[in-house]
Amino acid sequence: MKISVITAVYNRSDTIAEAVKSVHRQTYQNVEHVVIDGASSDGTLAILENLAHELNDFILVSEPDKGIYDALNKGISRATGDIVGMMHSDDFFADEMVLESVAAAFADPAIDAVYGNLDYVAKDNTSRILRHWSSGEYRSSLLSRGWMPPHPTLYLRRSVIERWGGFDTNFRIAADYDVILRYFGQGRIRAAYIPRVLVKMRMGGESNRSLSRIWLKTTEDYTALRRNGVGGFRALLCKNLGKISQFF
Repeated sequence: MKISVITAVYNRSDTIAEAVKSVHRQTYQNVEHVVIDGASSDGTLAILENLAHELNDFILVSEPDKGIYDALNKGISRATGDIVGMMHSDDFFADEMVLESVAAAFADPAIDAVYGNLDYVAKDNTSRILRHWSSGEYRSSLLSRGWMPPHPTLYLRRSVIERWGGFDTNFRIAADYDVILRYFGQGRIRAAYIPRVLVKMRMGGESNRSLSRIWLKTTEDYTALRRNGVGGFRALLCKNLGKISQFF
């Protein structure tokens, strides 16, 4: 089966090469990498164009967009894989066998989604782990307790996205949470858990860089919970409190 990996990027000249090379170092052979650049102005595009000459199955589009979720939707629309996942421009795979593990899990035709664990690492020293997200096995009852899989580790069959839609660009920060609640809650998809770290993420993302962004994330999370009929304040509280253990 073909796996499509989508990367949305804007002005990440310091990290984009590592993210791209991480995808192309994977031992799994049938991988398509779709990179959507939002018309970067810091040298990111030049780096990507150089990489495009070196790499196979690399699709590069550079044009203005309406933010990360618009860019990811563009990437999904251009992807041709049976399986679709993300590699954010600040992230990289934990090892070269990740997509082998993902493909092996999808060998079961009953499985709609595959996910694993995530390490948050220091921006200036990626060998230093600051937070570990061990997501655990999925049960439908967990959604109302604020559970979600780490979105950067989540891979989906194309049929799930085609049926339930992509990212809602009305959200500025929490469209990933909304789409997970839609797939797992309304879609009742069947998921397989890989109990190891699949992705390393640098700390300092959009959702937690200021108090105003944290507040926006909180209000959008609540909106996503209510619109998908999963829960309300209790689920939101559990979601946020559940992060505390990730630091220990």
